[in-house]
Amino acid sequence: MSEILIRAEHIGKSYGDGERVVRVFAELDLVVRRRERVAIIGESGVGKSTLLHILGTLDRPSEGKVFLDGQDFFALPEPELASLRNREIGFIFQFHHLMPDFTALENVMMPILVAGASWADARKRATEMLHRVGLADRVTHRPGELSGGEQQRVAVARALVLRPRFVLADEPTGNLDPTTGESVLRLLLSLNQELGVTMVIVTHSEKLAAAMDRTLRLAGGKLIDVTVGHQ
Repeated sequence: MSEILIRAEHIGKSYGDGERVVRVFAELDLVVRRRERVAIIGESGVGKSTLLHILGTLDRPSEGKVFLDGQDFFALPEPELASLRNREIGFIFQFHHLMPDFTALENVMMPILVAGASWADARKRATEMLHRVGLADRVTHRPGELSGGEQQRVAVARALVLRPRFVLADEPTGNLDPTTGESVLRLLLSLNQELGVTMVIVTHSEKLAAAMDRTLRLAGGKLIDVTVGHQ
């Protein structure tokens, strides 16, 4: 088995704007190894989130290919791609995108139910994951009854409950105060160690980036390795 989990080859993204074509980036190459933690940094508007969405199959590149374990994502029919996305990829966003009318437990159960598991199995697995992220006493609370940090922990639990092979996080601590952000960072690092999940994280946080194995800067449409050390 190759140690490479994700490989992006010559990917580019352009948008049509009337008669004008806006090129976000072009000819990007990226290799991410199993269990690796990679931070992507850069100025606002350079395409970091767009790149993350392509790696997570939420968006398609204008050119190039993305492989997971050697399998070309975008060669799959849409139903198979959607199934792979739900099963193999976890998403964490700056704004947690929890469903407000559902409890923490029900929010975390959703990906399991979508994958075809029974209600009883989904409830068991979601409860275990909420315990793991430190929310054993908050499972019946709705998002509006939780703090910002607790909501983000629910989002982390939801992203990891199916034990995906990799997690994509877009500014996961960007909407949190420093203390709460530090708590979520420690949680992500511990889950990376415990579950062996690969992580690609877009962030403006120097502290979060420094805690990753590698830091890549997206600038001028290119990815540049700017790793300066390990924490």
